[in-house]
Amino acid sequence: MRQRGVSPNTPTEDSAKEHWAFLVFLVFLLALAGVTVWLSFSGQGDVVSAQRERASDLSSDVIALGFNEPIQPIIVPTDLNPKKVELGFHIFSDVRVSGDNSVACISCHDLSRGGADHRAFSIGAGGVVGKINTLTVYNAANNIMWFWNGSATSLEDQLDGPVLSPNEMNSDWDAVVTKFKHDTYYVSAFNEIYSDGVTVENIKNAIVEFERSLVTPNSPFDRYLRGDFYAIDEEAKQGYALFKEYGCSSCHQGVNVGGNLLQVFGVVGNYFEDRGNIKEVDYGRFNVTGQEVDRYRFRVPSLRNVALTAPYFHDGSAETLQDAVYVMAKYQLGRKIPQKDVDLIIRFLHTLTGEMLYGENR
Repeated sequence: MRQRGVSPNTPTEDSAKEHWAFLVFLVFLLALAGVTVWLSFSGQGDVVSAQRERASDLSSDVIALGFNEPIQPIIVPTDLNPKKVELGFHIFSDVRVSGDNSVACISCHDLSRGGADHRAFSIGAGGVVGKINTLTVYNAANNIMWFWNGSATSLEDQLDGPVLSPNEMNSDWDAVVTKFKHDTYYVSAFNEIYSDGVTVENIKNAIVEFERSLVTPNSPFDRYLRGDFYAIDEEAKQGYALFKEYGCSSCHQGVNVGGNLLQVFGVVGNYFEDRGNIKEVDYGRFNVTGQEVDRYRFRVPSLRNVALTAPYFHDGSAETLQDAVYVMAKYQLGRKIPQKDVDLIIRFLHTLTGEMLYGENR
């Protein structure tokens, strides 16, 4: 029986009407949103097209580079011991490593200027002038041999060269140990890291750990290799193409763009006869092996940060990159490269300059 004054519509019927009203409103909102989106995209055609073209360029460039390039990007080591690195930096900067306390490793390997000293020949202990050009210490850990003649086969062995040489530090390791054992900083630092404190082996170990930290990552060219199409300009890209076409990359390749091969200086033409005044140091690898095939053979230098490390070659005879490219073209390739190509190759070489982090700036 229906009660007096009560609406004939039941609660169920009221709910159904509200449900349909909500659906109609929802459809209206969706239609409005669709129109808005359509209007937005209809006015952005040029932008979308430009973005697609840029993405296409980047994609094709990455595909073109692939993984078969002769040069690979620098990888920053992640297994370094920070305390050893810091200790190694102190030793690297300490003049007491030299016999007369006048020069340190950093004296010839200026970390703020590419890891070299910009002299044809460095000045050693007692003011003695060296006989061969100083190579950069940056990225040295990526080499597979050290010194111009490749005589050292590890970073530890490499340390003996400058410390013991009368033309460089004119010292000996026992003398260095004695000096460090009278220094409270070194005694404390070595005892904290090494169970046997200050020893020759531990001094070398700390320096090597520091040298392993001296990498120069994130150069424009490395970013380009990793897929950043815009990291270098078109001229640098052309220069890299020429660098490969002329055959430069047959010797200058790998992570260090060199540092892993021995090559005769003067494959085409006699560089030393033309230069004159041939000295024993010019014999290169021959001084290590005594084999005639190694006369005038040298370790191919790294081109990392090469724009910062003039002068060039073991004899420091090339004062500029342009000079170096001309000499390489003449005596290694047997040809004269047009000036425009030289300029483009140099443009590429400048993109090999990376971030230099060292000491307190690491």
